Amino acid sequence: MNIYSYQTPPKWWAPKLSPFFFKFWTPLRKTARLKKEQVKEVKLINPENLTDAMAGNNGILITPNHSSHADPLVICRTSEIVSKPFYYMAAWQVFARSNFFRQHVLAQHGVFSVDREGTDMRAFRQAVDILQNKPNPLVIFPEGEIYHVNDRVTPFRDGPAAIALTAAKRADREIMIIPTAVKYQYIQDPTDKLIELMATLEANILWRVRRDLPLTERIYLFAQAMLALKELEYLGHTQDDSLTDRIRTLSEFILQRIEERCEIEHENASIPERVKACRRAAIKRLEDSDADNLPQIKNDLDDLLIVTQLFSYPGDYINANPTIERIAETFDKFEEDILKAPTATIRAPRKVTVAFGSPILVTPDRSNKNAIHRLTTKLETEVQNLLDKINR
Repeated sequence: MNIYSYQTPPKWWAPKLSPFFFKFWTPLRKTARLKKEQVKEVKLINPENLTDAMAGNNGILITPNHSSHADPLVICRTSEIVSKPFYYMAAWQVFARSNFFRQHVLAQHGVFSVDREGTDMRAFRQAVDILQNKPNPLVIFPEGEIYHVNDRVTPFRDGPAAIALTAAKRADREIMIIPTAVKYQYIQDPTDKLIELMATLEANILWRVRRDLPLTERIYLFAQAMLALKELEYLGHTQDDSLTDRIRTLSEFILQRIEERCEIEHENASIPERVKACRRAAIKRLEDSDADNLPQIKNDLDDLLIVTQLFSYPGDYINANPTIERIAETFDKFEEDILKAPTATIRAPRKVTVAFGSPILVTPDRSNKNAIHRLTTKLETEVQNLLDKINR
């Protein structure tokens, strides 16, 4: 998982989309895409769903799944193919940890910052304005976090739906959402390099390297060992249930303690939504609190990262379908979570399929209080269906 600093953003970064500089930086993006992310091919499915909507001068919101650090480069490549640069909403931490040069390049690509843990009205108004008035589409990744789970979408946040519905209320043109699926596949087998990484991970926890066992079995043994350490830390004992149930129980234990401390009622919200609410409360307490409470608040923020990491590991993900992609994604998480790599190392060339779903015309219904939730659910379902079709 990305390890961000959580606080009130020091500033807001505005977009300065420049078609000239977007074209100027094409070689830089290509180098990053080919060398760092090893994406050798980007194939589009049903691009006419996007290009026809753009030809009609509509306000367009593109909502892709977000399973890889390569996603922005892949979507940029898509914009090159359709000959139209896009706007992008990104976490403010992306700007904060970048130097001045990179911040400038991001802005020239149409990227603007958002405080995902707060109510960022500047980002909200910027996004609404783009949909209402700009000729370029806006890209928002509704999952928020990168969970490295390419075959399954994780719960979509409701921000994109709220932005689209707000834009549609007073727009002089139609507002459309294009559900979009991004699917990565290896074109060379990375198994040998993954086996090497497995040995590093085992040695890292003082285990004997188990080359006598199948790789998938070693993955699950390692995962159970890491989970057992966290169970001992938080629960004082290990659990005997399935891996999925153990992850759920530990996550609930950690979250409930923080929710009680912050007096938050989750009302059957998803894990990411509950983490967001707790993180927002912790940030407020961090800024309002005296020094005596700071250690506890910082521990809460660390614990919320643990919950997010736990959520990113579906206990049945590999066993349900042990493809090389699912195995590699699990190693990506291990490398970031256990070895503390800033981003996982891509160990073989890949190809990417980007599938565009049918445009969803956004029509605000002021009488429907559940409009945002219904639209969010529809987007999540559509993107999952697109992924399923690619896999089939």
